[in-house]
Amino acid sequence: MQTAIPCTMMRAGTSRGPFFRAADLPADPAIRNAVLIAAMGAGSPLQADGLGGNHPQTSKVAIVSPATGHDADLDYLFAQVAPDRAAVDTAPNCGNMLAGVGPFAIAAGLVAARNGETTIRVRNLNAGALIELRVATPDFTPDPAAPIQMRFRDIAGGRAGRLFPSGARQETLDGIPATLIDCANPLLLLDASALGADPAAPPEALEADRALMARIETLRRLAGIRMGLGEVSDSVVPKPVLIGPAADAALTVRYFTPRAAHRALAVTGAIGLAAAVRLSGTLAAAFAGAHPERNVRLRHPSGVFEVALELDGPAIAWAGVTRTARPLFEGRVLIPETVWSGSRA
Repeated sequence: MQTAIPCTMMRAGTSRGPFFRAADLPADPAIRNAVLIAAMGAGSPLQADGLGGNHPQTSKVAIVSPATGHDADLDYLFAQVAPDRAAVDTAPNCGNMLAGVGPFAIAAGLVAARNGETTIRVRNLNAGALIELRVATPDFTPDPAAPIQMRFRDIAGGRAGRLFPSGARQETLDGIPATLIDCANPLLLLDASALGADPAAPPEALEADRALMARIETLRRLAGIRMGLGEVSDSVVPKPVLIGPAADAALTVRYFTPRAAHRALAVTGAIGLAAAVRLSGTLAAAFAGAHPERNVRLRHPSGVFEVALELDGPAIAWAGVTRTARPLFEGRVLIPETVWSGSRA
């Protein structure tokens, strides 16, 4: 026997994964996570027994529900399911998956669409950030793959308590220049050249350098302690980012998830990097030089990511990005009966 749970598989930004209504999943977090592990086929390198795509970018889940507070229309919980082990992490946030929340919620009847464009306020439960989504809805219907404008607020210190958790805008970790910043997601910015790495190298080449990957993980664990996040070996935050100069952008960046190199750049990572570029004294600002412009361009493996970031004195007023999302299929994922009894076949 298997239990059928409704879901919609979506490509959202550069990520992909199933979108669920919270009411269709178990309320108990432990049972819910077991269901997500089974749904994605986590714990097997190929994820052949589930919906996952054998990479962190394609092993993500969005859980959406009506808002519990008066400042939003929807609540959104992001879950990162590990491709190679039976683990679920709800500590990070994912802005790419967020792009699909509006179209999914309209199709699922969680919010009503307006003719032309629908504005939806979303409270991210992972970090507490409030995001405004503007979704194209001609004839009251989400337009597949049309640009979705996202404006993020309340993004500083969502996990670690403050924008620069250690109190410093630039410091060293085991001799390596770094910036620790918590903006949309906790990030560890590292000088690529100090690690002997090329910030413009292909992601596959960085992953193949096992000594480099091990060094980055060691620094990430040190950063977790310094940021007040504790022991982070079983968590995906903070996310490490190798940075360096760029000829046509503020920075060249390589973002890690953290055990794999991102083939592009996460939305939340781009926001944190843009904030670091705009705020003086950081490692990113040192590479970028004077950068008074509101829009920050970041060179990544698949192109250039542009973030609009508005400052209010020393504080961040909002950050804006544009992404697209497209439903791939709607249906029901089948969960084995063994999951409900606490074991898996």
